[in-house]
Amino acid sequence: MAIPAEKQFASAERQAVTHILHPLDPLTADEIEAAAAILKEASQLGPRVRFETVVLKEPDKEVVEGFSEGDPISREAFLVVLDNDREATYEATVSLNDKEVISWEHIPGVQPRIMFDEFAECETTVKSDPEFQEALRKRGISDPSLVMVDPWSAGYYGYPEEEGRRLALARNFLRSSPNDNGYARPIEGLSVLVDLNKMEVMRIDDYGVVPLPPQDGNYGAEFLDQFGGNFRQDLKPLDITQPEGSSFTVDGHRVTWQKWHLRVGFTPREGLVLHTVGYEDQGRIRPVLYRAALSDMVVPYGEPGGDHYRKNAFDAGEYGIGSLTNPLTLGCDCLGEIFYFDADLNTGSGKAFTIPNAVCMHEEDYGILWKHTDWRTGQVEVRRSRRLVISSIATVGNYEYGFFWYFYQDGTIQLEIKLTGIINTASIEQGEDPKYGSIVAPGLIGHIHQHFFNFRLDMSVDGDANTVQEVNTVAEPLGPDNPHANAFYAQATTLKSEVEAQRVIDPMSGRYWVVTNPSSANALGRPVGYKLMPGENILPFADPSASIMKRAGFMAKHLWVTPYAADELSATGSYPNQHPGGAGLPEYTKKDRNVENTDLVLWYTLGYHHVPRPEDWPVSPVGYCGFSLKPVGFFNTNPVLDVPPSAHHNGACHG
Repeated sequence: MAIPAEKQFASAERQAVTHILHPLDPLTADEIEAAAAILKEASQLGPRVRFETVVLKEPDKEVVEGFSEGDPISREAFLVVLDNDREATYEATVSLNDKEVISWEHIPGVQPRIMFDEFAECETTVKSDPEFQEALRKRGISDPSLVMVDPWSAGYYGYPEEEGRRLALARNFLRSSPNDNGYARPIEGLSVLVDLNKMEVMRIDDYGVVPLPPQDGNYGAEFLDQFGGNFRQDLKPLDITQPEGSSFTVDGHRVTWQKWHLRVGFTPREGLVLHTVGYEDQGRIRPVLYRAALSDMVVPYGEPGGDHYRKNAFDAGEYGIGSLTNPLTLGCDCLGEIFYFDADLNTGSGKAFTIPNAVCMHEEDYGILWKHTDWRTGQVEVRRSRRLVISSIATVGNYEYGFFWYFYQDGTIQLEIKLTGIINTASIEQGEDPKYGSIVAPGLIGHIHQHFFNFRLDMSVDGDANTVQEVNTVAEPLGPDNPHANAFYAQATTLKSEVEAQRVIDPMSGRYWVVTNPSSANALGRPVGYKLMPGENILPFADPSASIMKRAGFMAKHLWVTPYAADELSATGSYPNQHPGGAGLPEYTKKDRNVENTDLVLWYTLGYHHVPRPEDWPVSPVGYCGFSLKPVGFFNTNPVLDVPPSAHHNGACHG
């Protein structure tokens, strides 16, 4: 039974979901451990095996769309297993209902994500290596316990000695005390290549000694004396209260708010996933999105020297951004009347662990929704807007990424990424003027870099048979149709195939893309639609021949469109770690399949360009990027005319 949100909590609450209500419910902790145990027993796995993935094998769309409450639910788990001794990767499907292995397959020539337990083991391996310790002593560092080791994915560069080995490239920093910000003192010119299967140092590259930067870079409250000695004294309390509770209702993983209906999911690779998003209109729930999630992301850096050219981290496909998600804190990460969803994930040993408060949900006031004043009559009508916020935040080494989905009363969906944390740093000689970075503190630089995100949007605008149109605003040439030289219009072009639908933004033409349903018309006789509105964006600067462009080919286009395929979930393919390139969207779209009037998926790429500033050190203020999905003829008229006016302390907000 659904429980009204105001009955669930006063200020913050979370609902432990231990029973399955719907085929799309994520695996529970018990199911994760059961799936791993079933596979261990049936496959006789060796002692040095790591479970990279244990997630719900999502059922076919037909099963989900035909499901009714109370129907029997078949539960299957999908697993990815790494055998360190055999240096081999396997995929398995396990039936939790029948407690048996349905499939078990060796996947040759791939490397699964680097797992969290490997990070810790890699750091121990590097710090205990005698050659590494000698390199530290050469730099005047005698205590390896204060060294901070960050294992980075090694990428792919065709080096023969690296072929077939599971690698991490360890970059190193020095703390002055256990709580010190190690990123203030990069141990420049010293990197360690580690074989993660054998968990041993394969090679140490020493590009020469560079002095450690002289200044600390601490930012926590305990170091207050380092940045002025006092907190600001002029901030008054700002309280957000909802005396009657929030307006949303939660039933397991199902959320209803205003006229929105959706489901909240979570995976270790993607993090927050939204399912079956629809808007209630004229007595029925009209579908908009079947599934929406981060597909992958990559951070290419622009410095060619030393080992910095290998800084190209795929934070979802190589690390699993979901598994690095933060437990969120009331009053800090989330403010107001909050509902939390926990995330149950797997460890490398196949045990379950829980990230409490992994997903935060709350309402926000968002200014005016609409307003008009009739100056002749003095009649004023104004409505206030509010939005539902569903968010999660992940820490990937030095960086933090917040993913915020906003649902508005007028049918708009917005995705906003908040980027913060600590910039990746390098040391330079005093007096050096860096070409590929910015000096942020004495002897310390942040390299120029970019963050590229790709979101997979499985569209379902009033049903699965959809078509995409590109809309550009065009100036009418001067002539009989434009005698006064003022005419311009919006021109729509249907994108019929995968190759035709590979597009880039064009702000100067006001370009956007509309997903229409040719079989569903509004009251004006036009096909209903939703448009994808780009926000801040950019293209990569790496040459097409660069390794990163081959491995993250999705960056070359802002829009990709494919017909729905259940096994096409990532813009970089299933295993981007150390992949030579060409997988994912470039591979999917080779056949140039039809994308007109069919079940289709939008893949939207957005790029955030970061030239570091001194103001980004020692911790960066939040930067923003994102996109919006807006109804275009989806409704017959303004859908928020029925939002009631707000009470005002001097009277009503209308009259």
